[in-house]
Amino acid sequence: MDPIRRHLLKAAGLFVASRAFADDQPPIQRGTNMQPSSVKPRHVLCFLGKNESLLHPPKAMAKTIADFGFEIDRTYSQAKPDPHMERSFGVCWDRVFPKAWSAADEAAVVNHKAVLYVLSPPMDQQKATAYSAAALQIVDEMFDAGAIAAKGESAGVAHGVARWRSLADQARTGAKTGQGIGITLALAKACRLAFAKRPLGGDHYYETVGYHLVGLPEVYVAKSRGNEWSAVMLMEEIANAMAEHGIEATLRDRKLTLSREQDYAEDDFKFNPYGIVRIEA
Repeated sequence: MDPIRRHLLKAAGLFVASRAFADDQPPIQRGTNMQPSSVKPRHVLCFLGKNESLLHPPKAMAKTIADFGFEIDRTYSQAKPDPHMERSFGVCWDRVFPKAWSAADEAAVVNHKAVLYVLSPPMDQQKATAYSAAALQIVDEMFDAGAIAAKGESAGVAHGVARWRSLADQARTGAKTGQGIGITLALAKACRLAFAKRPLGGDHYYETVGYHLVGLPEVYVAKSRGNEWSAVMLMEEIANAMAEHGIEATLRDRKLTLSREQDYAEDDFKFNPYGIVRIEA
């Protein structure tokens, strides 16, 4: 086992990871009360391939998936094209990072012949970043195993192959610098950039979705504060502070409050059990 994989396994305690599924989650409720939710987020990774061999990854790839406690979903994976993928990827492409995808990536989506879904176990908050690092490594290795496109379904975000692999390199570099001391800020940031989407434009706020995949609340920035690019910078600033100093300390220092009210139901993969930080005008 390579040292990066071993480091991530130890950091998350993934050798004994739960194999529970969404059926074990609490019943549907709207997140409108102030009580903490018992929902545990999970990754749903979508891969597209040139042919049905995508559904039967090589043994080394299957071992990577199993080592991290992830599992191939055989219910929705299919050895045929999905006509909805072109529109789905079109909505999900990351539009913050310059050239996050290319015409070749778009063509790969249009011409795919198979779809594979890989699921993570439900994630405890303190292990979320390590699981996300594992998810990012799975994405990277799946390109070597024949995948031609990938999307994180839990927040609805897609990158081109080159961008996915660059983020995986950043995560590996962050993990190396943190050998023996747990998850580093560089690793956490790479995972956040990989699996969270921002800014989504709501009626009154620019919004993030997917921060729960690294154990953080979402950050909503009032539109009246400025444009979407300034909102992205503030979202990153707050997220970096929460990752470095802790959620409670960051909220206290910046005089912010945490809300449990959100539009996603608890059975939605985008539901954030850690709440939302709203930054007003």
